Amino acid sequence: MTAAPFEPVIMQIIPELGAGGAEQGCIDIAAEIVRAGARSIVVSNGGYRVPELLRVGATHINLPVHSKNPVVMWRNIARLQKLIRQNKVNIVHARSRAPAWSALKACKGTDAHFITTCHAPYNISGEAKRMYNRSIAQGEIVIAISNFVAKYLMDNYAVDPAKIRVIPRGIPIERFHPTAVTAERLISLSRELRIPEGANIIMLPGRLTRWKGHHILIEAIEKLEREDIFCLLIGADQGRTEYRKELEETITAKNLGSKIRIVDHCNDMPAAYMLSTVVVSASTDPEGFGRIPVEAQAMGRPVVATDHGGAQETILRGQTGWLVPPGDPAALAKAIGEALSLNPMQRAVLATRSMSHVAANFTRERMAEQTLGVYAEILKEKLRSPMRIEPFENFTDNQRSRAFG
Repeated sequence: MTAAPFEPVIMQIIPELGAGGAEQGCIDIAAEIVRAGARSIVVSNGGYRVPELLRVGATHINLPVHSKNPVVMWRNIARLQKLIRQNKVNIVHARSRAPAWSALKACKGTDAHFITTCHAPYNISGEAKRMYNRSIAQGEIVIAISNFVAKYLMDNYAVDPAKIRVIPRGIPIERFHPTAVTAERLISLSRELRIPEGANIIMLPGRLTRWKGHHILIEAIEKLEREDIFCLLIGADQGRTEYRKELEETITAKNLGSKIRIVDHCNDMPAAYMLSTVVVSASTDPEGFGRIPVEAQAMGRPVVATDHGGAQETILRGQTGWLVPPGDPAALAKAIGEALSLNPMQRAVLATRSMSHVAANFTRERMAEQTLGVYAEILKEKLRSPMRIEPFENFTDNQRSRAFG
């Protein structure tokens, strides 16, 4: 009698399924688990993206794993352990600190393996916070989204380098590609955002929180003293109304109301990137990865970012973008000015190099292949993503020319 084929069961745990890179990665990996012939379960407190998860063939189980309340976290241990046993889970993959504590305890006494993904260099403001953060470093294997995050884990939690797998976040380049954006979408978004005709667009996408550096960019715009630019700050304040008010008052005080606009939300970021002349990431604190510079490079846009954290790994200095000291408006203004001065040929060369760089290193397919490789490593079974990426170098001349309009 032939034995039944092995069908691994992978359970990912994340606080909620809303906006964010960790959430996108969870859904992407859930889809790839299903495509690879395994069973995918995601445990979260719900969120507007649950239907998206269900459409890819994964199972969603609602539990209050978002809670940082010690009592709820303790109760989640028994709940998760019951799910692990009922579903014969092989791997529990925790993507956040609070659920990681519950999952770590729940895996004990079961056959499930426990792994984690560290998405950021979490703040350590005292021993209590250090202890809370430690859960994300307790996996049999710990996935870090950048070398910067891997170093954080080794330096602060003495994680054995042999346990760490660096797997950068990946983006869907079939969506973030110049040829995927129609002229109709560009016209529609330009009207929606009320972009002045003929202006050079400087764009900073990112929620309105101080460490994203919007106030630094506003100072840089003032220093540029150019009449041909228009700056878009795209991102919601998420309740941080005081910071938004401060930004608006600064814009008014500097008489930049005709040059800078804050936009709460944009439903078509690929089109927004295509409308931009320069994309800026001005974070004053180092980001674990930083999705914006990668998406912008995938769209062939010049990028100016701060010289720390994940940006040092995603931008090729002087080749696909500029890296400037954090919190330095003068340096930021100088780099933006250099990006604006590129002639069409220089922009085309930078775009080709940027798109190739992303296609080789930061695609959703590559992230999925490497993550499933970690699962296979633990299970000692073949579990490989069937997806593959077509290198930019293999595109036809016609496809390349369309990319630069």
